[in-house]
Amino acid sequence: MNIEVDGYNICCKITGSGKETVILLQGWGTDLGVYDSVADILCEKYRVVQFDFPGFGGSDEPREAWNVDAYADFFCRFVERLGIEEAVLVGHSYGGRVIIKLAAREKLPFAITRIVLIDSAGVLPVRTFRQKLSVKKYKFLKKLFQIKFVYALFPELIDDWRSRQGSADYRNASPIMRQCMVMAVNEDLTGLLPSIRQETLLIWGEKDTAAPMRDARIMEEKIPDCGLAVISGAGHYCFLEQPVVFRNIMRSYFKIGVHDGD
Repeated sequence: MNIEVDGYNICCKITGSGKETVILLQGWGTDLGVYDSVADILCEKYRVVQFDFPGFGGSDEPREAWNVDAYADFFCRFVERLGIEEAVLVGHSYGGRVIIKLAAREKLPFAITRIVLIDSAGVLPVRTFRQKLSVKKYKFLKKLFQIKFVYALFPELIDDWRSRQGSADYRNASPIMRQCMVMAVNEDLTGLLPSIRQETLLIWGEKDTAAPMRDARIMEEKIPDCGLAVISGAGHYCFLEQPVVFRNIMRSYFKIGVHDGD
C-alpha cells in the first residue's frame, strides 16, 4: 500500500497482527521486498512494518539532498502517521545508521523498545595509505575535469572516466540520491554508540566487506547493552545468504515459537 507523509508518496507494507510492532529499516538502494524473509520470521508474533525511505524502492525521492538526520526526522513523522507509540527497530546497513541516530536522541515521539542491527553501517573505515592516495588523485582529477577548456579537449575520455567512478550504488543513483549517499558515508557515528540505551542485538556476516567485522566489534564494545551474533560464511546480506542460520538467531532472540512460561 501507499501512504502520504509530508507530501511524499511512501510505499509501505504491514503484516502480522501481534500487539507489539517491529519496523524494518532498509539498506541503501534496496526496496522493501528484499526484507520479506525477515518480516516472515517476525510476523508470527509481531505486527511488522516494512517501508521504502524517500528515494528508495517505490517511494518518492526527496526534493533536496537529505543527510542521515533528515532521514531520521522523516522516520519520526512516518511513525506518527501510522500512530505507533512504541516499536522494536530492525535495521540493515543504511537502516542501521538511521536507528543509531534515533536511539542517540534524548527525545522521540515514540519509544524504541529494543534494537537489532544487521550488518549495520555507521563506522568510518580505516583507509590505507594507497586508498588515501587514490582519494587525493580522484579529487584532483575531478577538479581538473570541471574546467571547461579541459573538458572541451577530451569530452569522451572525461565522460568515460566519470561513469566509472564510485560504487555501483553511487553510479546507479540520481544526482540528489548521490548527494545523500556522500553525506552518509562520510559521517562517523561511532561517538553516538555509547548513547544507545536500548538492548541491542548485532547480527553480522563474517565475510562482510561493506561493513566489516571490525565495525561489529566496535559497536559491540561501545553500545552499553549489546550482544553480537556472527554468521559464518555470510557477507553484507547475511539474512539472504544464510537464511536458516539467520532465522534461528531471530526466532531465539524474539522467543518466537516459545510459549509464555516455557
